[in-house]
Amino acid sequence: MLIRFNKPYGVLSQFTPEGRWRGLKDHIDLPGVYVAGRLDADNEGMLLLTDNGPLQAHIADPRFKMEKTYLVQVEGMVTQAALNQLSRGVTLNDGPTLPARASAVQPTADLWPRTPPIRERHNIPTSWLELVIREGRNRQVRRMTATVGLPTLRLIRTVVGPYTLDGLPTGTWQQI
Repeated sequence: MLIRFNKPYGVLSQFTPEGRWRGLKDHIDLPGVYVAGRLDADNEGMLLLTDNGPLQAHIADPRFKMEKTYLVQVEGMVTQAALNQLSRGVTLNDGPTLPARASAVQPTADLWPRTPPIRERHNIPTSWLELVIREGRNRQVRRMTATVGLPTLRLIRTVVGPYTLDGLPTGTWQQI
C-alpha cells in the first residue's frame, strides 16, 4: 500500500505529537503504514507513507536520488543570479549540494492558504521559486535559499518521484 498525504503546516512526519507540533495520527488512522522520507513540521505538502519496507527504503534513501520538487516562497525577489547559483549547486556548512533545477514561478490559483499565515514585512517583497533536488539533507532547501540571499518563508513539497499533490487538498490523504 502506498499513500500520498498533503501534510499541513504544523504536523510532524511521525504519528505521535511532540511539543507544539501535531502528529500524523490526527489525519491518518491506518495501522502498519510508515513515513517514506521526512518533511519538517514547518513545511507543507507531499508526504508518502507505505506498509512496504523495500518501497519505503527506495523512496527515502538518498542513494536512489529520487527527485523532489518544492514550491518556495522567499523573502526578496528571485534573480537570475540566484537561480544560476542554485542550478550549479551551492556550498552549505556540510558540503556542496548537487546541482538543482531552479526557476522563478507564480503560485497556482488553487494554492491553499497557510495556517498560520507567513510573516510579511510591508517594505520587503516576497517571490516564489520552484526547486527540484535529488538530495534530502536536513532543512536543505531552506539552507540553499538562504545561501543565495533569499530566506524561505513558506516551503511546499509538490512532487516526490512520480507522485504529485495534484487534486489532493491539504490535510487529506489518498491511497495510490
